[in-house]
Amino acid sequence: MGSARHLRQFLIASALIAPLFAAGAAHAEFRVCNGTQNLVGVAIGYRATEGWITEGWWQVPASTCATLIEGELQSRYYYLYAEDAARGGRWTGDINMCTAENEFKIVGVQDCFARGYQQMGFKEYDTGRQGSWMVQLSDTPGTQESQN
Repeated sequence: MGSARHLRQFLIASALIAPLFAAGAAHAEFRVCNGTQNLVGVAIGYRATEGWITEGWWQVPASTCATLIEGELQSRYYYLYAEDAARGGRWTGDINMCTAENEFKIVGVQDCFARGYQQMGFKEYDTGRQGSWMVQLSDTPGTQESQN
């Protein structure tokens, strides 16, 4: 009788604790997957407490994925720009943000040229406030996006 009661208490405790582990196991992030046969350089833009931020470059080899932001996404909108290193193809949009030649983290999107940066057109992604998001880059027109 005593062991059945302990087993029941263990099962109840396990049922209460399991969602905590499951929530920790769900890996929240913003990922980009490269569905092309070439190396792709990727930059991301987003709104943070210090203002607009752009960061790059992530080098994403063919048929692989890269995590650009780790952890639960804090914004609804994220902005992406990518270039095919071999063929020069680009994934762009009409939101102008600053980039640099080499690895960068830039605060602000105004006066890119005057501050010594380049200006590129980033594509907007509305994550709908999902905790995770993935963008699939491909050779075919139209970049797919999804939530995780």
